[in-house]
Amino acid sequence: MNEEVKDQDVLLVTEKDSGKLNVVTGMNEDGTPRTTSPRQENEPEFLRIDKQGNALENFMSNFIRQCKEPTHFHFFRAPLEKVESFVSVLQEMLKEPETPSNKEMLDTHRVVPEEFSKKPYQAIDESRIDWEQFEKLGIKKEMIDKKSLDKLLNWQKTPMLFPVKAEIGDSLIRTDARLSLRENPDGKLNLIVHALRKEPQLDGFVYGVRLTEDDKQNLRRTGHAGRLVEIEPVKGHKMPAFLSIDKMTNELVAIRADKIKIPNEIKGVTLNEQQRKELAEGKAVYLEGMKSKKGEDFSASVQINADRRGIEFKFDNANKLSKEQKEGRQQKQEGETRLRIPARLLGAELTPAQQTQLKAGQTIYVTGMTDRAGEPFNAYVKVNTEKEKLDFFRWNPDKAIRQGAEVTPDNNSKTQVAVNSEGKNNEATKDIKEPLKQGQGKPTQKQEEQKEEKQDEKQEQKVQKSKGIRM
Repeated sequence: MNEEVKDQDVLLVTEKDSGKLNVVTGMNEDGTPRTTSPRQENEPEFLRIDKQGNALENFMSNFIRQCKEPTHFHFFRAPLEKVESFVSVLQEMLKEPETPSNKEMLDTHRVVPEEFSKKPYQAIDESRIDWEQFEKLGIKKEMIDKKSLDKLLNWQKTPMLFPVKAEIGDSLIRTDARLSLRENPDGKLNLIVHALRKEPQLDGFVYGVRLTEDDKQNLRRTGHAGRLVEIEPVKGHKMPAFLSIDKMTNELVAIRADKIKIPNEIKGVTLNEQQRKELAEGKAVYLEGMKSKKGEDFSASVQINADRRGIEFKFDNANKLSKEQKEGRQQKQEGETRLRIPARLLGAELTPAQQTQLKAGQTIYVTGMTDRAGEPFNAYVKVNTEKEKLDFFRWNPDKAIRQGAEVTPDNNSKTQVAVNSEGKNNEATKDIKEPLKQGQGKPTQKQEEQKEEKQDEKQEQKVQKSKGIRM
């Protein structure tokens, strides 16, 4: 042993009623400890516990969260430099653990996992982030704004998509993705990429199980399964979980039911036993008389969102309309169904799921559309029920509405499509002969010069015509 190991410990573990101690090297996928024998040649594999580090806390926190039967294991702490002799002594004591002297020694070195589960929530220290992981995906530190950084440091996904590029073999893959950070048992932070998908992957095995047709329909319609789904992420380890769709990426997200605490009160409304039961089962519950931060009353449906790991509010003004208003709204909705949803939108194929989402009034993200001038563009698309047409947006309009922002179509796409496809021009774009490029909302320098030449030519013709009239 060298001098560096004097201030380091290792974590020992024994299974219930076993009495045999091994050294922890990490964690298996099912949350159980991965181990090796306490021999000197295995030292490089040992999970080391520094006196000033937090490797032990990280391991125990993950162990409590992931292991199905945590009480099946007993842990002890031992000095790395004496691990072999220490294991021999402890194993002898474990043969008679209730002997007072043995019990005192065992308790001195015992590590209780439950003590770590009670520790207060702690945000990530920014200094722990390995920014090289971001740069390998083409993301520079300065691209992460304050709001996104705050989410990352609080173990959440970024609230916006980032352009990601990754080399796999000879191929370069580009996509948009949300980002998050996850911690390994050894305390190292890993960058997780939540890539944008065209649609949720609901067929085949999902977290080790197959979804029912009702599950799929609920997920497409509401974004949630509407029930607790018994997933099996690791073979032989089933668990009930909430299942939701990340609305920004279409990623399917599951969270164990025991990780979500059902509140007794939401926005000033006390839940009765039936309402709490339905929420715990993954169902939506309609609540009236809730109070906003501004003190205003509002009503909405509430449901567990697995992606957000908490309550989601869904507003439906129809619940507050009068009978006459409801009838008028119903007639309007019946009229909305007459709007034909195309299978191809400006050259881009719409999947059946996307067509269904549009018919249901939901927003979809469409890539690879082409305007009449042949220029490509991407946009969020949603049915405009008042004008009975499709509107294009730069940002997700549903997300903007929930945040109280004013929703307007993407000015770049709007100008490009208006000029190239509809022949409409404003003062800045009139007299431009060439089509606008993707994302272009105003003339280029060359187009400005052409525009000025065109205006000069018109003015000259007007002067000549005026002179001819006087003669």
